[in-house]
Amino acid sequence: MKHTLKSFIFKSLATLPDFLGDSIYHIIQEKFNSSSTESKIEKSENTINKVISICGELNINLKNIEIIEIGSGWFPIIPYFFIYKCKVKKVFTYDINAHYNKKAIGIFNGIFSKIYNETIITSTNNNYNLPDQVSYFPSHNVINCELPKTPLVFSRYVLSHVKTKDIIEMHKKFKNEFAKGTYIIHFISPSDLRQHGDKSISQQDFLKYSQKEWDKITTKYDFHNRLRLPQFIEIFTSLGYEILHKSYERVSENSSNYNLFHQLQFHEDYKKYSVEELTAGNIILVLKS
Repeated sequence: MKHTLKSFIFKSLATLPDFLGDSIYHIIQEKFNSSSTESKIEKSENTINKVISICGELNINLKNIEIIEIGSGWFPIIPYFFIYKCKVKKVFTYDINAHYNKKAIGIFNGIFSKIYNETIITSTNNNYNLPDQVSYFPSHNVINCELPKTPLVFSRYVLSHVKTKDIIEMHKKFKNEFAKGTYIIHFISPSDLRQHGDKSISQQDFLKYSQKEWDKITTKYDFHNRLRLPQFIEIFTSLGYEILHKSYERVSENSSNYNLFHQLQFHEDYKKYSVEELTAGNIILVLKS
C-alpha cells in the first residue's frame, strides 16, 4: 500500500470516535499484514538471540528474574521467548492499546508449541489463553500506573512511537521508583514507517518536514517521533542513565536507500547531525540506572 493512501486512511480514521477508528484500524492491520505468524516468530527470535548475546557480554543474568515489557503488540512472542528460551520467572507486559485476542493467541500457542516443542499450560486466571508466567495489562500507560519493580525493563520497536515528553517521564519513573542498577534494554526502529509500503521513498524521508508539517501528516495510528540516535542518547544521559551498550546498523553506500537519502533536502532541525547519526538504524541501547 503506497504511503500516500495509507496516510489518507489513517487521517480518516483519526476523525472518527476512538472506539470506531480503533476497530477499523484492527481490521485493516489484520487484512493487510502479510507477514505469517511463523515469520513474526522468526524475527522476534533474532531479537532474543541478540538480547542473550548482549546480556552475556554485560554479565546480566536473565534466569529466574521478572521482566517488564513495554508494548505488547499483537502476540506474546517476546514474553514466550523470555520464558521458554531465557528461563525468566515472569513477564509483565504493558500496552496502551488492547490487541491481544483469546482465539488468536490460542492458535499462536499451537504454532509456537509445534516449532519449539514446548508445552504451554494456559492459566484459568486470564481471558487471553496465556500461561501464568505472563501477565497482560492492556490499555495501560506505564507512566500512570503502579508497576512491579523488576530488575529489567524491555521494549522492542516501541520507543520511536512514543512522544518525547512521555519517553522522558517514563524514564524518570524508572529512575525514581525502581532500584538503582535496574537495566533497560531498548530496540529502536528510527526509520520512516511509510517506506515499508513504498520503496520509492527514503527511510529518512520524514526528516524533510518541520515539526509543524509532520504533526499535520502523522496520526495516533502511525505516529513517529523522528528522534535520531544522538537525541535518544541525550535524553537518557541527561536523566542520569549509564549507557552500557550502543549498537546500530549503518547504511551501505551501495544501497538504494543511500541514494534516496542523498536526494533529500533536510529540514534545518536535522542539518546539525552527521550522515551516520541521521541514518543509524535498528538501534539497540542498554541503560543502567
